[in-house]
Amino acid sequence: MLPSVTTLTAAPRLFMAALAITAAVAAPVEARDRAVSQDDLLKGVVASVLIGTVVNSMMQPQVRQPQPLPVRPAPVYQPAPVYQPAPVYQPAPVYVPQPVYAPAPVSIYRTPAGRAFNSYSRHERQAIQRRLAVEGYYYGGIDGSFGPGTYNAVVAYASDARLSRELGSTSGAFGVYDSLLY
Repeated sequence: MLPSVTTLTAAPRLFMAALAITAAVAAPVEARDRAVSQDDLLKGVVASVLIGTVVNSMMQPQVRQPQPLPVRPAPVYQPAPVYQPAPVYQPAPVYVPQPVYAPAPVSIYRTPAGRAFNSYSRHERQAIQRRLAVEGYYYGGIDGSFGPGTYNAVVAYASDARLSRELGSTSGAFGVYDSLLY
């Protein structure tokens, strides 16, 4: 805080008062009091130095220490948002059905004719093969086993006898074989 105008005008007056006190103490005194007057003289000099110091400090402008500013955190900047473009209209997917393939050929052993033939006894199977051979449909060995030769012979016989539809079921195949046995 800077001294006011009244303080500045009072400072020379205080200085003058201090000088007058110093001069009064230093005035000649009687010889018998010389020891006392030297002490007084020393006291006056010290007082004048103190008063001068006070006056000088009052004359100098007081410098106020700056207060440190409060520390603020550094601002944090976020990147600007990135917007995705709107999706482009796409037509709905077209579903195409899978192609239908012909079923895998069924093994001749799993056909109704094959299952019906293998359900007969060995003797009866050989009898069926002998009859097909006599009729001219079977050319293999008479072993009682069902194979491609027996199957082709039965299918040809049923076709000529107009019994082809009967081989589509197991009971119909039994009817065809029974006609060959008896």
